[in-house]
Amino acid sequence: MRVENHGPARTGLRPSRRALRIAYFTETFLPATDGVVTRLRHTLDELSRLGDEVIVFAPSGGPERYAGARILGVRGIPFPMYPQVKLCPPHPGLGRALSEFEPDVVHVVNPVILGPGGVYYARRMGVPLVASYHTNIATYASLYRLGFLTNFARRAIRGLHNQANLNLCTSEATAHYLRNEGVRHVRLWPQGVDSRLFSPEKRSVSWRKRLSGGHPEDRLLLFVGRLAREKGISSLKHVLRELPGVRLAVVGDGPDRGRLEQEFSGLPATFTGFLHGEDLARAYASADLFLFPSTTETLGMAMLEAMASGLPVVAARSGASEEVVEEGKSGRLYSPKDPSGLVDAVSGILGDEERMRRLRTGARGAALGRNWQKATLTLRGYYEQLRRAVVR
Repeated sequence: MRVENHGPARTGLRPSRRALRIAYFTETFLPATDGVVTRLRHTLDELSRLGDEVIVFAPSGGPERYAGARILGVRGIPFPMYPQVKLCPPHPGLGRALSEFEPDVVHVVNPVILGPGGVYYARRMGVPLVASYHTNIATYASLYRLGFLTNFARRAIRGLHNQANLNLCTSEATAHYLRNEGVRHVRLWPQGVDSRLFSPEKRSVSWRKRLSGGHPEDRLLLFVGRLAREKGISSLKHVLRELPGVRLAVVGDGPDRGRLEQEFSGLPATFTGFLHGEDLARAYASADLFLFPSTTETLGMAMLEAMASGLPVVAARSGASEEVVEEGKSGRLYSPKDPSGLVDAVSGILGDEERMRRLRTGARGAALGRNWQKATLTLRGYYEQLRRAVVR
């Protein structure tokens, strides 16, 4: 792997050291809840087990330590469209803290506001730089009628990522997109899921009653994710209107929650807000079918969690969903432009007990092939290659 030296060589390297010193810059971390945070949490857990030393630069308001890693909080201001997200501009103190830590590698996660600081300091220190892409920012700009930002976002993404020695993404579809955008040195950061936490064994009668609004005998559909325009949640109304005896549980929160609750008023839908840990695992396992209407995801972590819980997935066809859901084996894919396709896919599974059983088994089996240990070992292998290249 070729590594370009963007600055003066760092002193004090110890080539024989097995443990790595890794610095992360991330635009989001605990207490936020999203796929990026989930991936980072599990990655930090695994790196801790491997004995690596980690520092994380993240928006303030979260824990000071996580899985042995020091979390250095950076103050910011709420993003108007997503008040839960903070915009945290970098400052010289971050550079001093990073220099004192003496990292072997700097990894910027979804560089937008804070991440570019990591890019700047890594280049200045001559430390290998990894960048990972998790959010279709240019697509979201169009969805939120900020089209004038689309081209700017594309240029900014290309400019930032092409300063990295290695660019990681979570699906082959996203890798293809980045390469077409002119981003270089693109590799895959494999998918992972905690199949011990998310398991069919977590099925709960009490949770099924709660999620179904007191009607556990009905068929229970589930959506888990951020309640936002780009998730396509409104399209799920078609299923509730067309199929009797079917209910929907919507797990999550976000800027669109109020509008969605009004839109689903009068329909058999229950909104729970965010769920975490064991509660989330029980919610997954207590449903019958998982719905994933979004086409803007770079991965779709919730699909993997649902599959690990033994839920067949009915997903809108997209590059990411096609890599997670195997048609007829772990779920069904439908055209996002065809509401009747969604209804047909759901009714086709719910109306055939044998098919449901096969899909549940197939979903769980597919999830068991993905775990955070393998994903993190792959990631750490990239870090090691970059470190050895610099040492040489």
